[in-house]
Amino acid sequence: MPLEHQEAGPVRVERQQEGQPHAGKVLAAIQAHADDIPFFCAGTVAKLISEGYTGYLIQTTNDEKCGPTPSLGATILSNEQEVEALAQALGLKQVINLGYRNHLLDEAAPLELRVRLIYLIRALKIDTVLTFNPWGHNEENPDHYVTAQAVEAAAWMAGMDKDYPEQLACGLQPHAVRERYYWVFRPHQPCNHVVDITPHLDAKVAAMSVNKSQGPAGASGRRLRQHLADQGLRLPELDGDEEAADRAFIRLFGLDTERAVGARYGVDYGERFYYVGPGGPFEHFGTAARVDDYIRTHAVPLAQR
Repeated sequence: MPLEHQEAGPVRVERQQEGQPHAGKVLAAIQAHADDIPFFCAGTVAKLISEGYTGYLIQTTNDEKCGPTPSLGATILSNEQEVEALAQALGLKQVINLGYRNHLLDEAAPLELRVRLIYLIRALKIDTVLTFNPWGHNEENPDHYVTAQAVEAAAWMAGMDKDYPEQLACGLQPHAVRERYYWVFRPHQPCNHVVDITPHLDAKVAAMSVNKSQGPAGASGRRLRQHLADQGLRLPELDGDEEAADRAFIRLFGLDTERAVGARYGVDYGERFYYVGPGGPFEHFGTAARVDDYIRTHAVPLAQR
């Protein structure tokens, strides 16, 4: 299948590291809807947690528009329960629901959303975020781009000592996000980073499977098995209980993109990101390193003129 993303320079492949090199670090996977993390970064979240991160799931909307029931309340509840199951499947410590209305996030006060995220970044000491690309091409869903742009602004403002000083007066400390994994979602969005999720494929499949209210893959295995049985047919791969059938369906038909990414970048299964590292978006200027190099080469004793 074609991979319609734009390579933004050389693409780095991130592989599993031995031990727990990230022990003591904190990540937040920040989604607008219950199916975002399962599709775009579940394998990466599982990988990072296995390497020592403590993880949190932050959801900005209440998912009231996305589910099989005619009742908004029942839809919200089913998605909320599945997000809790998603966090458990990936080893995330806690779910934090911000509760804005689904598909109406652009009516929310942007300053309110930003300051709530700044508070969480400082309180939880979040080092790494995974979310939508704030400037990704071809994004029509306002919940996605409003979430992403609020996260981007909060990620650096949380590290400033003059923004929201009342938080600091209450005991919080400035704490900037150091790494951002912006997932590649729509065609032609930029990609400079691929994570090998092969060792964590079971967690990826489990995350996709718990999302039955709105995910296209969540309950597809059991439905396909029943459809075939009605015609006197069966697929042996779908044998077992209903959950086994759902997960088998995902492995067969729900991971085409991850396989294609892997084939292009030399792994079995991969997830795509635009990655911004500890140096921030201007890391390529290399200011601190260049200053140090220049001093080593050109500095002379004070007595020398």
